[in-house]
Amino acid sequence: MEVNRRRRITPLMAHDAAASCLPQPRTGTPRSASPICAWGLLALLMGAVLAFGAVQKWSQLSFELGVTGLFLIWAMQQARSRQLALTPAGLYAPAAGFFLVVLAQIAFRISAYRYASESSALLYVAYGIVLLIAIECVRDRDKDLRRRMSIALAGFGACYATFAIAQNLTEPRKLYWTIEPSQFAHTYGSYVNRNHYAGLIEMLVAIPLVLTAGQLLKGGKRALAGFAFILMAGSIFLSASRGGMVAFSVEALLFVVLLLRNPFHKRTALLFLGMLVLVIAFLGYTSRGQISQRMHDSTVSDRLAMTADTLRLWKERPLLGWGLGTFATVYPHVRSFPTDRLVDAAHNDYAQALAETGIVGFAFVLWFIFVLCRMGMQGSRHWDTDWGSALSLGALLGCAGMLAHSFVDFNLQIPANAAFFYFFAGLATTSATRLQTR
Repeated sequence: MEVNRRRRITPLMAHDAAASCLPQPRTGTPRSASPICAWGLLALLMGAVLAFGAVQKWSQLSFELGVTGLFLIWAMQQARSRQLALTPAGLYAPAAGFFLVVLAQIAFRISAYRYASESSALLYVAYGIVLLIAIECVRDRDKDLRRRMSIALAGFGACYATFAIAQNLTEPRKLYWTIEPSQFAHTYGSYVNRNHYAGLIEMLVAIPLVLTAGQLLKGGKRALAGFAFILMAGSIFLSASRGGMVAFSVEALLFVVLLLRNPFHKRTALLFLGMLVLVIAFLGYTSRGQISQRMHDSTVSDRLAMTADTLRLWKERPLLGWGLGTFATVYPHVRSFPTDRLVDAAHNDYAQALAETGIVGFAFVLWFIFVLCRMGMQGSRHWDTDWGSALSLGALLGCAGMLAHSFVDFNLQIPANAAFFYFFAGLATTSATRLQTR
C-alpha cells in the first residue's frame, strides 16, 4: 500500500524559496568585462616592455592612455549593472593612502618640483588602475582565465628571454639589432639597462617555476614549463645583473623553504635543485667569464654612496619628503662624489621613496608590502593542485624577487617593470580575497 507523504512547508522555508528566485547580489566585475580588461591589460604590459620599458614620453603616454581606456570599459560595465561592486582587497587601503600623500604634496606646494610630482602622480594613477584590474578582472573563481593567464605569462617570458639572448649574442650594443643608444649602455632585450631586464624576468620566471613543481601540468607540458624556467633563469645570469642574480636566489630560497615545509614535496625539492644544476651548467658553458668579471665590478661603492646621500636628503624633510618624482632635481646638493652624469634615481627604491614621500609615505609602502605578503601566503596554500593558488604563489614569488632587487636598483622607477609589479601584486592577493569572502 503506497503512502502519500507530504512535506510540511514552514514560513522560513517559504521565505528561503522566494529569496532564491530573486536576483542575487554580485561581487566583483561582471563576467563580460573581465576577459576584455584582463587580456587588454596583459597586452598593454607586454607592449610597454617591448617599447623600451615605457621610459620614453611616447611609450609612457601610450601606456597611460591604454590603461585609462580599460578603466573606462570596466567603469561602464559597473554603471550598466547599476552598482559599484569592488572586491574587498587589503591592498586598496595602503595604495590609496600613498596617493593621498602625493596629492597633499601637490596641493600644499610641498613638492620641490610640482610638475615632476604631477607627472609622477598621473603615472601612479595608471599603476592603481593596473592593480584594480588585476584584482577585479583576473578573479580567482574564474579558473580558466587564471590558467590561460599563467600559460600566457610563462610563454611571453620564455619568448622574450630567447629574443634577449639571441640579440646579446649577435648585436649586444643595439636594441632590436638596429637602434643604438645615444650613450654607452649595457643593453639587454628591449632595455637600455640590463638590470631592468633582469628585474622583469625575475618576476616572470616564478610562474613556470611553480607550474613545473606542481601537479597542474603533466608530461610534455610540464617539461615545456621546466624548459621555460631554465631559459628565463639562465638569461638573468647571462645579463650579468648582480641584483638580478641576488633576487633570483632569494626567490629560489623562498621556494625551497616552502617545499621543505611539506613532507610530500621533498621529491619536488630535489627536482628543483636538479633544474638549478642544469641552469648552472648552461651558464658555465655560455658565460665565458662574464659573470665573474661582473661580480668584481667597482660600482658597488658608488651605489652605497647614493643610498647614504639619499638618507641625508630625507633627514632634511623627514615627514612628507621632497615630492614624488623630484629625486633628480634635489639630489645634486647632497651628492658626495663627483660625476658628469645625471643621477636620476637612487639605486635603492626604498631610500628614494623615503626621501620623496617622507616617513608618512614610506609607512604606506611598508603597509602595502605587509598586506601583500600576508594575503599572498594565505591564498597560495594549494598551489600544487589549484590554478588560482598557483598563479598567486608565482606572482608572490615574483614580487618578492622585485622587492629584494629594489634594495640595490631602481626597477620600480621603470614604468613597465613597476606596472608588472602592481599587476603581480593584484594576482597574488586574489585567492586570499576569495577565502575571506566565503
